[in-house]
Amino acid sequence: MTEPHAAIPLVTGVMAIEPAWIDYNGHLNMAYYNVLFDRAADEILGHAGLGPDYIATRNLSFMTAEIHVCYVREVFLADPVTVTMRFLDLDAKRLHVFAELRHATEGWLSATSEQMYLHVDMAARRTAPFPEDVMATLTAMKAQDDGKPWPERAGRKIGIVRKG
Repeated sequence: MTEPHAAIPLVTGVMAIEPAWIDYNGHLNMAYYNVLFDRAADEILGHAGLGPDYIATRNLSFMTAEIHVCYVREVFLADPVTVTMRFLDLDAKRLHVFAELRHATEGWLSATSEQMYLHVDMAARRTAPFPEDVMATLTAMKAQDDGKPWPERAGRKIGIVRKG
């Protein structure tokens, strides 16, 4: 685990789109945006000690309670991508994040994902507080985003806007 007061990167390495993820429209299928966002969460939250060995060593994990994806621009098989994650809120058992999927070399926005994670005791299969060391690192990660404006697409709801 990283020292809690060290700056922790909240951006992934470059990720490739896999051929099986391309749909009949010739672009990334909507389901695989979630795969990319999930892999990004594993990579970024791994810096807080929430990586693959977390269950094995502590019998604790985190799970997604809610997710909202906005598709902004198509990505295709040859497009390299990265995900940047912002921590919007945090309490003893929950983490609220906002992630952006961007073209890795051109920088344009492809999709956003707002997510609520729950910290879970795997033996009880119930929510549980983050351990102190993990909470300290998550708090330091969140501090990197404190004071930034709320993302435009965060907190949105789905609905048809009617005029008049």
